Amino acid sequence: MSTPTAGFTAFDLTDPTTFVHNDLQQFWAEVRDRNPVFWHESRWNCPGFWVISRHADVLAAYLDATKLSSARGTVLDVLMRGGDSAGGRMLAVTDRPRHRELRNLMLRAFSPRVLGEVALRVQRRADELVDRVTRSGSFDFATEVAEHIPMSTICDLLSIPSADRSDLLRWNKNALSSDEADVDPLAALEARNEILLYFSDLAAHRRVHPGDDVVSMIATAIVDGEPLSIDDVALNCYSLILGGDESSRVSAICAIKAFADFPDQWQAVRAGDVDVDTAVEEVLRWATPALHFARTATADFELHGRSVRAGDVVTMWNVSANFDERAFDTPEKFHVRRNPNKHVSFGHGPHFCLGAYLGRAELRALLTALARTVSRIELTGKPKRVYSNFLNGHSSLPVTFTP
Repeated sequence: MSTPTAGFTAFDLTDPTTFVHNDLQQFWAEVRDRNPVFWHESRWNCPGFWVISRHADVLAAYLDATKLSSARGTVLDVLMRGGDSAGGRMLAVTDRPRHRELRNLMLRAFSPRVLGEVALRVQRRADELVDRVTRSGSFDFATEVAEHIPMSTICDLLSIPSADRSDLLRWNKNALSSDEADVDPLAALEARNEILLYFSDLAAHRRVHPGDDVVSMIATAIVDGEPLSIDDVALNCYSLILGGDESSRVSAICAIKAFADFPDQWQAVRAGDVDVDTAVEEVLRWATPALHFARTATADFELHGRSVRAGDVVTMWNVSANFDERAFDTPEKFHVRRNPNKHVSFGHGPHFCLGAYLGRAELRALLTALARTVSRIELTGKPKRVYSNFLNGHSSLPVTFTP
């Protein structure tokens, strides 16, 4: 292991309360200027790790699958506990060449034919939900709207029975974050296990009785000359359900909060003065649903004069990169006309998010539905942040929509 020079230690980036109780924008600006690659000291019996904060360096790290491995895990909490047991089996935590084979399999689930049909259902669902809540007075956008669009979309893709979807949503919300600081730490593990057990049973059934759905496709596919084990099918379905729900849900909530905070930007979208797709990209940059991703160094290398050693954990902080003054003009402003907008909210390189098309389609459908129906968006209570050092966003957002 390396013995790196000390870095910034003002905030503990392993502690969810750091992100719940602090606005870290100034902290990240100082880090980018003064110490763009620094060593985060070990705390609470957790090992130390490298922090990469600048946009260009984060992009380069995402691209470098040779020296930076995903196989031990890609989330800080998991790596601090020793690594991910799904390494080499689940797409997100697999390196080449196995990663390429799994990704090609999963890409078939996101073909234009399949996604085109799903996108039409997304728009209908968004229209119905927005129309229902617009005249209801104050309501919680997070629970009344945002929870239903992405979960229903990914469940449609996987052909999950309607009766099972509320359980999956509940488990999903506990798997990577929580609403409170005092939640039993075993709750997240139990939620993840429930999801895996559910998909193990479903995969076993659909291997014998396949249908025209993504679970059946993965369960019956041949990878490297043989079918995936039922456990590996479950792991990759688990990855899809987590990725397809969490990031899209918090991005939608962030969009509403941003338009409430910056009403002039909402009026520009509503009036058609800006292309909806351009506005979607700014929402994604502003939301940055995943605060960070992580890798493990497989070789020694230097970055900004820092000596990274094989075995070191390296974290790429999207929440800093997306607000880097070197990559974005006035990044502290929410500007729906921003173009170009090379955010890293979906990652970059070999592990670029498979669900990026769906995530964009869901936000596009939401903004389109709102523009047809809602003239003004106002907060009616204090938003409540999720308790996580990975997921960035709110679990509650009381608002009113003026027709």
